[in-house]
Amino acid sequence: MNVAFWALAVVAVAGGVAVFAVDSMARATFALLVSLLAVGGTLLLIDLEYLGVLVVLMMVMEMLVMAVFMIMYMMNPAGLVPMKMVHNQRGAAAVAGTVFVLLAAGALLVRPPSRRGRPPADPTHALGLSLMGPKMLVMMVAGVAILATMISAVLLATHRGRYDR
Repeated sequence: MNVAFWALAVVAVAGGVAVFAVDSMARATFALLVSLLAVGGTLLLIDLEYLGVLVVLMMVMEMLVMAVFMIMYMMNPAGLVPMKMVHNQRGAAAVAGTVFVLLAAGALLVRPPSRRGRPPADPTHALGLSLMGPKMLVMMVAGVAILATMISAVLLATHRGRYDR
C-alpha cells in the first residue's frame, strides 16, 4: 500500500512537472491526464472510491474534450507542433517558488487538528451531503447539460459536421 501510494505520488508530481516541460499542447494534455489519473488512483488507495472514480472519469472526459477542441481550433495539427508553453518564465518561476515555499511551510509548521467524533458509517453519503446538501438535483441537471454539451462538441467535430453532407 505504501509503495503504491508513493509510486502514484511520484507519477502525479512528474506528470504535473511535465505539463510545463513539454513543448506542445497535445503532450501537455496527456501529461496532465497522467498526473490526474495518478491522483485518482491515490484517492482510490485511501478508500475514497467515489472521489477516485469521479476524478478519473472527469479527467478522462475533460481531456477528451480538450483534445477534440485542440484538433478543431488550433492552427497547428492537433497541437503537436512545438511551441513556447510558458511566458514570462522568470516571473512564473518566482511566483511558483514563493507559493511552494509558503505551502511547504504551512504543511510543516501548522499542527493538524485533532479528530472530534467518529467517522460516519457511510463516508461517501456524508461527503455528498456536505458538498451538495439540498442542491443535489441542481448538480444532476448540470451534469446532464454538461454531458449534452460534450456530445454536441464531439458531433460537431466530426468530418461531416452536423449537416452530414
